[in-house]
Amino acid sequence: MALWDTQVLCLMFLLTGAVSQRVIYSDPVCGVRGSTVTLPCTFTPNTVAQDGGEVLVEITRVLWCQNHQICQGSTPTVYDNTLLNNPNNPRYRYLGDTKGNCTLQISGLKEEDDATLRFRMEDEQKLSFYAGQPGVRLTVDDETQMKILSSRDGELERGEAVALTCTTECSFHQLEVTWFRDGHALPYTGPSLHLGPLKAEDSGNYTCDLKNTVGTLSHPFSLNVEAGEEEQNPHTDCCSVPLIVGVVVGVLLALCSLILALCIIRRKRAADKNQSAVREEAGPKPDDDVSSNVQQGGAIEAEDDVSYAPIQFRARSQARPVEEADDAIIYSSVVGRG
Repeated sequence: MALWDTQVLCLMFLLTGAVSQRVIYSDPVCGVRGSTVTLPCTFTPNTVAQDGGEVLVEITRVLWCQNHQICQGSTPTVYDNTLLNNPNNPRYRYLGDTKGNCTLQISGLKEEDDATLRFRMEDEQKLSFYAGQPGVRLTVDDETQMKILSSRDGELERGEAVALTCTTECSFHQLEVTWFRDGHALPYTGPSLHLGPLKAEDSGNYTCDLKNTVGTLSHPFSLNVEAGEEEQNPHTDCCSVPLIVGVVVGVLLALCSLILALCIIRRKRAADKNQSAVREEAGPKPDDDVSSNVQQGGAIEAEDDVSYAPIQFRARSQARPVEEADDAIIYSSVVGRG
């Protein structure tokens, strides 16, 4: 009878512990091969009666295993805090503790990591041991295709800003993202590409890819930026600047030429005025006196050469009296000789 009572008590204890202790996992996780994933997890240990109340059992061992229901005995583990010299796989990092956090991080995902993982906790006397169900499903994807999401839809105007995000259904944490525009690599890395203020030259087909990962190139995302008048005629500025410079230089040269011509004219007029003033102060030249004397001498000689022609008397009629002849005197003009 006593043995039967003991078995009943043990069974009741186990059932009570199973009800009170629990493990809460995250939703199924998908990760791209080579990336890092984190499996959030929390647990609650069993409680025992102590001093008229209940206290949590102190957990001393925590472990994670793959594809096993209770992670017990010789089941291979990916992490066990009781293993000597820490022979755990270095890619599996336990971020939790023995109080209630059982989060596990896995880096450098490989195909062998594709499995269902479960967490188990134990106390020192093994009065409380529990492997949480149903575990967390981890899927490793080695050919996931990226896709681009835009913060804005439709055609964008020049001067605005937009953010493009390279994403996928599976996690790709710590993997480098490469961006392309019209097939040419851009000097940007990271899951987000910020563009702005936008120019017409930002238009094109954008794609993103995970570096060193095959089969992840996204479908093209078309980005259209409405060009302004200046960008629609890109040669206008290039041509207008030399034209303006040429016009300015031409005007300056014309002004310089005009100023130089005015200076020359003013100097010439000033020189002519100076020469006239000098002549007036010096009086007539000797040559002018000689020519004047010569002219006067010629006039005198001309007067000396003047002679009178003889007076002729012409008789009109024999019957007229002689005394009337005086009235018919005709004087000839004076003729100069020489």
